[in-house]
Amino acid sequence: MSDENLKPQAETQVQVQPTPLRCLTGAIISGGLAYALYSLMIAIATTFAAKPIHSDNPMVVNLSSAVRTLVVGIIALGTGIFGIVAIGLLALAVQLLVQQLMKKEQS
Repeated sequence: MSDENLKPQAETQVQVQPTPLRCLTGAIISGGLAYALYSLMIAIATTFAAKPIHSDNPMVVNLSSAVRTLVVGIIALGTGIFGIVAIGLLALAVQLLVQQLMKKEQS
């Protein structure tokens, strides 16, 4: 081992400023994912509703209904998160546009 390998290398990170175009692109992607997850959630829920649980054992019925609820709930959570992110990015794009217009008016 040499001393050259032990020296910490300085990493320079450049922080990219948000632009309205980047925000709109992210909002479109996030909204698309939210719509895809919503469609998947509806498909899974209708499949679960079309196939009832056939068992006389109450523990089996309780566990299977809990698992079905958990599956649909996790997909609904993902849908909500991506939907909220899309709305937030749209709001950020509007805010950045308003700030740019205000700067142009003041100059």
